[in-house]
Parts: sequence; C-alpha cells; structure tokens
Amino acid sequence: MTVEKTKAKRPYHHGALREAMLEGAERILAREGLEGLTLRAAAREAGASHAAPKNHFDNVAGLLSELAAVGFRRFERSLLDAAAGIDAPEARLAALGRAYVAFATSYPGLFLLMFRSERLDLSRPTLFEAMNAAQSVLRDAVGAELAPDGTIPTASAARLVAAWSLVHGYAMLQIDGRLDKIVGNLSDGGDATTLLGAILDAGGGQLRAS
Repeated sequence: MTVEKTKAKRPYHHGALREAMLEGAERILAREGLEGLTLRAAAREAGASHAAPKNHFDNVAGLLSELAAVGFRRFERSLLDAAAGIDAPEARLAALGRAYVAFATSYPGLFLLMFRSERLDLSRPTLFEAMNAAQSVLRDAVGAELAPDGTIPTASAARLVAAWSLVHGYAMLQIDGRLDKIVGNLSDGGDATTLLGAILDAGGGQLRAS
C-alpha cells in the first residue's frame, strides 16, 4: 500500500484559513486516521485558534464533507487524465480501472473517508457536486446515461455497478492487505498492479461497455 501523499505544513495567511484547514485535515487523516481528525486538531495543524474553524465549518461533519469534496475533485481529475485520448471503450475502461485503484492506494485515508457516508453531510452542495462529477466519468465510460428525470435503465445500471464493484472491491482488498499473500505467490513475480492489469486487460468479465 502506497503511503498517502500530503503537503508540508505551512501557516495560513489572512483569507486562506479554509484551505489551510483542509490541507491540515488531510495531513492528520494520513498521519492519525479518521479518529484523530477533529475541528480543534485541524485548526491546530493549520496554526489557527481553536475557535477559527467556526467561520468556515459548522461542525466536524462539515470539515469532513468539505475534505471529501476535495478528494472527489482530485479523484475526477485522476480519472479524466488517465482516460484522455483513449477512444476504444474497453481500453478506456481499463485505464479508468487502473486510475481508480491507483488513487485509492495513493490516498487511502482520503479514499476511505470519501465513501464513509455516515460521517459526511451529503446535502452540502460542494460535496454533492463533486461526487456526481466523479461518478459521471465512470457512468459515461460504460454508456450508462441518466434520463432527464434521473432514472437509469436496469441494463445500464448493471454495467455501471459491475464496473464499479470490480475496481472498488480490488482497491479495498489492496488497502486492507488482503491481496498480499496472493501477490506474493504470483509465479511470474508480478505485483498488485500486474494482477489488476491482467484482470482489466481481459475485460474483467464485467468491464465492458455496450
């Protein structure tokens, strides 16, 4: 599992407290996990007073939700960059699958937070919009277009869920170390990325657009 990358601590300047706290919150998340992430801890990490966060985040759920939104926007950029210039549907899906797992294993704490809905305020516009934008990348790749009323045909939903389940499940297995034994016994000396590539290049039995 790749160690989560974070920026070096730097003091905030006037008008940039929100960004400084989000950067600080991500550092805490990588260093101490979700248990250590509180409003006071994020303020302290940003070099601000413990009362300062109230100007930007109502409570810890607000802070976590805004941090998750940062994650989803970063996630979307990673997916789009990976698929840029690839026209063949199956090759595009394979590239998205690799990027999905790469993001998850590069930012495990942030990735896990993004899918901890019980800790997030899904009604916050920034989080809602960021989640939808990221999800639309995969939805578009499998041709699962939403109707104007927001509904989706069962066949399209099945393709979307199959693709999502495969890469999300693989990412979680890798983050949890459940693949270590299998990867360690690969006869050709490959690693977790090699194994994922073999699954995706074969179409995964599920990662096929219509």
